[in-house]
This record gives sequence, C-alpha cells and structure tokens, in this order.
Amino acid sequence: MTEHTFEPKILAFCCHFCAYASADLAGSMRLQYPPGVRIIRTPCTGRLEVEYYLQAIENGADGVLIAGCLEGGCHFIDGNLFARKRVTATRALLEECGIDKERLRMVNISAAMAKNLVEVIFEMVDTVKQLGPNPLKISRTILKEEILK
Repeated sequence: MTEHTFEPKILAFCCHFCAYASADLAGSMRLQYPPGVRIIRTPCTGRLEVEYYLQAIENGADGVLIAGCLEGGCHFIDGNLFARKRVTATRALLEECGIDKERLRMVNISAAMAKNLVEVIFEMVDTVKQLGPNPLKISRTILKEEILK
C-alpha cells in the first residue's frame, strides 16, 4: 500500500461540551475533514482511561485524537488535566512498545473553534499518513493470512 492510497482511520474522542460541539459547528459551517475520521462523543476526556487509547490502536486505528475543553475551562473542573496526564503516559508506553507516539495526540478546543478542530484533524491525518498504517494492523493481517494457508 503506497502513501498515496493509504487513508488513515483516526478515532477522535471528543468531550461533549466543547470539542464535540465544535465538530457539530464544523458540520453546520460545512467544513469537511477526511472520511476516515470517526468522532466519538464522551462526557469528558477525563473519563477516558488509558485502556481506551490502547484498545483503539490494538483494534486497528491508525491514530487516536483526544479533543477536550480548553485548559481551565473544563466543565468537570480538571477532567482535561487528568486526560492530558493519561495521554502523556500512554504516549511513553506506546514508544516503549515500538509504536510511534505521534499516533496518539491530545488537543484543547472550545465549542467555537470549529476551524481549529478541522485543522487539527487534517494535521493528524497528515502525520499518520507519513507514519503509514498501524503496525499492529499489518501484523494481524499477516498472521491471519498465515493461519488461512
């Protein structure tokens, strides 16, 4: 699969009050982002455990984007600060496992920052395109082919 044909699958966990509202606004403004991006609304990014990030990558997501409220503006006080710590720890864990840490990213977006969210999504897609497909997905495909022989 060449870089030109590879369309990454990105899973974006967006907090309900800010980032998801921003994605909704992007739709109202008719701003488009690549179709391989799947947005999942969460009550707060602070509610996401490390397992969510790891499981997304393990199950074949080429990248994971966490989009929370602006720092100091979290509707659950400091949920996005907890999320930032978890994302930082998970990035270190991914790197230790031989998976590029750039496959996981966190951003802070307010409900009115639709253009910024779309820009971040395009940046994430470009980064993941340069990295190539998720190595775990490739390994699973090879293993599956070997089993079916």
